[in-house]
Amino acid sequence: MKIVSTYRVKIKEYRHIFRGTVKLYRDAVSFYISLIHDEWVNFEGQSQKSAVNLAESLSVRTKHNPQVKTDFGERFYKFPSYLRRGAIAEAYGKVSSYMSNLKRWEDQDADMRGEKPSFPKAGYVYPALYKGNMYQGDIFNEYSVNIKVYRDNTWDWLTVQLKKSDVDYIRNHCKDTEQCVPTLMKRGKQWFLYFVFKKDVELTDTPIREQVVMAVDLGMNSSCTCSVLSADGTVLGRRFFRLPREYDSLTHKIGHIKRAQKQGSKLTSNLWRYAKGVNDDIAVKTANYIIDTAVLYDVDCIVFEHLDLTGKKSGKKKQKLHLWKARYVQTMVEHKAHDKSIHISHVNAWGTSRLAYDGSGMVKRGRESERCQSHSICEFKTGKIYNCDLNATYNIGARYFVREIMKTLPVTERQRIEVKIPDSVKRSTCTLSTLISLNGELRSVG
Repeated sequence: MKIVSTYRVKIKEYRHIFRGTVKLYRDAVSFYISLIHDEWVNFEGQSQKSAVNLAESLSVRTKHNPQVKTDFGERFYKFPSYLRRGAIAEAYGKVSSYMSNLKRWEDQDADMRGEKPSFPKAGYVYPALYKGNMYQGDIFNEYSVNIKVYRDNTWDWLTVQLKKSDVDYIRNHCKDTEQCVPTLMKRGKQWFLYFVFKKDVELTDTPIREQVVMAVDLGMNSSCTCSVLSADGTVLGRRFFRLPREYDSLTHKIGHIKRAQKQGSKLTSNLWRYAKGVNDDIAVKTANYIIDTAVLYDVDCIVFEHLDLTGKKSGKKKQKLHLWKARYVQTMVEHKAHDKSIHISHVNAWGTSRLAYDGSGMVKRGRESERCQSHSICEFKTGKIYNCDLNATYNIGARYFVREIMKTLPVTERQRIEVKIPDSVKRSTCTLSTLISLNGELRSVG
């Protein structure tokens, strides 16, 4: 599979000199949006390359093409050719999307229609700096590059200094990757070059009966709990990761926001920015810990719960749910895991914490049990006191193995096992005891 990574490198010293370049590029995109829309009959169904060639034949005057519908060069003098083609490709994509949405809207019944799609605009697009024509340099050997920008009413080369720490990070992480063209972008008041790197990786192809997986339960109060399991249900390792200092800092900043809101303050953007920074730091540290643990145990797959975080949150924990970056952590882990040839999988999240891993049924948590003073521990029906998150990881890993093992069985064998082990039919009721029973049944037959 192909992995695509994006890294941004801060440009030092310069601030306003790139405005003219970006403005001209957006004007060029708007120019070609109008042209392609007016000539859509000729552009419809064309590939991107054919659309670029057709747009140039309609707008670029040359020795062999002296008559054009609209002269691009008259308004955009000495506009770089590669940048022009990038603007055409951007415009063609926007118009194609608009025409598809418009056709879908027109095909709907009049009483079922929503609002008519709006005509496309250039918006906040940024130019790609194509190598040779717009970009010269090698960030693997230098801390400065040359880019072509529009200044003093002409296009000229400009040497920009790059932030050393950003370049060093790319050198350490992207040595064996394919570098694509960078994009000039603005974030806040700073300007950056966004570099894209591509890498081909092969994921592990270990048979399911020989796999070792790491089940991860992401918590709102503790960062994560990890359990390493084999296909026969053996627990090979348990790891807990907590960030008390970071969570205290986040709680402190959320308290500042609440007090400011109670006092009627509407300008809390700075407070929210501080809270977001701490929250992002928690997510990054959690993702790095998960990957480090997976590499330590040499696992074949990392298994998460499939979390549905959509919809309106209610209750006293709604603030924590809004700030819970579980999906962000899973996305980071997925990218890092694929880079290390590790698979990612998701299982049904229902009841992973509520069902006891030993198959004894529902557990008691918090106030439901007289013996549990904290919501992080639970009581089994057998009287055992256990960690809720650790119990959940056992069930998460077991559901993955039950699902994958059942896929490999013939239909008749699967039906026979489903009769003997009813919990294997529904993934929402599978526990570690289900996996152990499944392995016992398969061994008795084999």
